[in-house]
Amino acid sequence: MTNTQQPPQLRRRLQPKIMKMANPPMRRVLGLPFATPLGGRLMLAHIVGRKTGKLYKQPISYVREGNVLLTPGGGKWKLNLDPGTPVRLRIRGRDHTARPELVRDQTEVTRLLDVMSAANPALERFVPLPKDRDGKPDQQALAQAIQHGFCILRWHLDDTVTAA
Repeated sequence: MTNTQQPPQLRRRLQPKIMKMANPPMRRVLGLPFATPLGGRLMLAHIVGRKTGKLYKQPISYVREGNVLLTPGGGKWKLNLDPGTPVRLRIRGRDHTARPELVRDQTEVTRLLDVMSAANPALERFVPLPKDRDGKPDQQALAQAIQHGFCILRWHLDDTVTAA
């Protein structure tokens, strides 16, 4: 049984455990001061905890759409983001600052999922939403996911590259 064939309940239980094991080496690779092959689809976000003030380094998949980056926002890490507070992102070995925008409008989330899936077909492994007959996200399941906290993050990059 492949990952896409696993029952959704099993996938929801296994994915956090897999990410917990994969994230430490990903943080090291994505934090390097030069581009790596992983950097084409993954970036490292430096996020400050809203309650603790602790700095977290979160590996996140991204897709570029014009002058913004798009990421799926299904994890708890997004709760630490404030749209008014810039976040440092390590992208392909260079630090940038970006302002996060949490997109929760269902029509726009659907459009952005299409953009992201076209640019990165592997996205469907990390955003396991049921599909309708046309291969689009099932709108009822998407509405439920948004209600439970799912969103798309639109990162508005600043023009400047910051020092590490």
